[in-house]
Amino acid sequence: MRWLLAFLSLFLLFEEANAEPLRVGSKRFTESYILGELIVRTAGEGVHRQGLGSTGIVFAALKAGEIDLYPEYTGTIAKEILKLPGNPPLEEINRRLAPLGLAASVPLGFNDGYALAMRADRAEALGIRSLSDLATHPDLKLGLSQEFLARADGWPGMASAYGLPPAAPQGLDHGLAYEAIAAGRIDVMDVYTTDAKIERYGLRTLADDRNFFPRYDAVLLHRLDLPQRHPGAWGRLRTLAGRIDERAMIRMNAAAELQGKSFAEAAALLDSGSVPGAGGQRRFVHTLFGADFLRVSAQHLLLVFASLAASIGAGVPLGILCDRKPRLGPAILGAVGVIQTIPSLALLAFLIALLGTIGTLPALIALFLYALLPIVRNTHAGLQAVSRGMRQAALALGLSRRDRLLRVELPLALPSILAGIKTSAVINVGTATIAAFVGAGGYGERIVSGLALNDGTTMLAGAIPAAALALIVQGMFELGERRLAWRRVGAEV
Repeated sequence: MRWLLAFLSLFLLFEEANAEPLRVGSKRFTESYILGELIVRTAGEGVHRQGLGSTGIVFAALKAGEIDLYPEYTGTIAKEILKLPGNPPLEEINRRLAPLGLAASVPLGFNDGYALAMRADRAEALGIRSLSDLATHPDLKLGLSQEFLARADGWPGMASAYGLPPAAPQGLDHGLAYEAIAAGRIDVMDVYTTDAKIERYGLRTLADDRNFFPRYDAVLLHRLDLPQRHPGAWGRLRTLAGRIDERAMIRMNAAAELQGKSFAEAAALLDSGSVPGAGGQRRFVHTLFGADFLRVSAQHLLLVFASLAASIGAGVPLGILCDRKPRLGPAILGAVGVIQTIPSLALLAFLIALLGTIGTLPALIALFLYALLPIVRNTHAGLQAVSRGMRQAALALGLSRRDRLLRVELPLALPSILAGIKTSAVINVGTATIAAFVGAGGYGERIVSGLALNDGTTMLAGAIPAAALALIVQGMFELGERRLAWRRVGAEV
């Protein structure tokens, strides 16, 4: 019997070790990044797909099974996801989540609510202490995050509750808004009550005197079957219940935003209990060649060249079709031209809804579509530039239509085709940075993290490698074009 029990224990351990890893998501702001790292750290396993974007994107990833859990807030679940009135208890929230195959568990112990804030000196001068006071100062400049502007528990509902002007204020990234309010470019911004920068920038949070905002207690929003699929990790995650109070969360946020700690280092403060020192700005070289450099480089190269290869495979034949079928040419060129005008984030949002997934696949499809126009247009232009005399000469030699294309027309059009491919490659290097907004990684992951922290060093650690890669790609194509020109000159001699 003991032998059988030992065998079963080993079998269960083997099964768990070989199961699909725990996949943790997070939104695109500092606290969510830190909590995502804390979840992975506590679980003792898993991968963190960080900075997936707003609530809509990360929740869609959870429903689609792309991630297993992410840190969320009860107010957001009730108001934004489930559209429930009032301030329902966790039991009611779970009753509504169950048909979706989801649950909210493990209250972490702190409330991180929405609030509006002003510089204390500015608020004092104007006599503003509550949200109701804003109605008497319609000339104030508000800079609110895009998510707050769109959420039911954000600007639309708040403006109605407090009788504020219905027109949406200026949209501004949350990480950048602190610098803007400090410089006096805006007067009011939305904050999270555990933001470390509230005290740093001398801001006053305005009282919610009509109790519009619900409580935003931090919980783990997860798939219902997670405890069964990862029992060991789930048991360890349950130890987080009630362990994080507001002061601990503010301390961890401060470590990332003010002391230059990484998100993982900030998360480690919960266990160490230490208070971060004065710290300093992140060192650029250390950040540039950090532990994630090879990973994000490989992801970026995959996104750029896999999508480019697909674009070449489709774009060149489409360009040939435009040349062979003059009636179809304008329609094809018009279609790929229209695709080029679609905003990148809008296209990604459409693809996520269409495919029901996030990550590499929608990013690759978006990059493939964006790279089509230069290749199709240049292939068509190159073939159109082949002189009538060269075509007639090839016909006089008795070459078939296929051989005329492969042996005469395409070689003559090759410089134009390569120029189109070069343009697409350089465009893809830059456009691939948006893939980080849907969890596909690449250098954009650093840029997104830098925006969340308002940290120029981290942003540059993503932007400079992307710019350098674009220059390298362009240089390689130009070298190839020169060699092709030299061969042509040698052949003519």
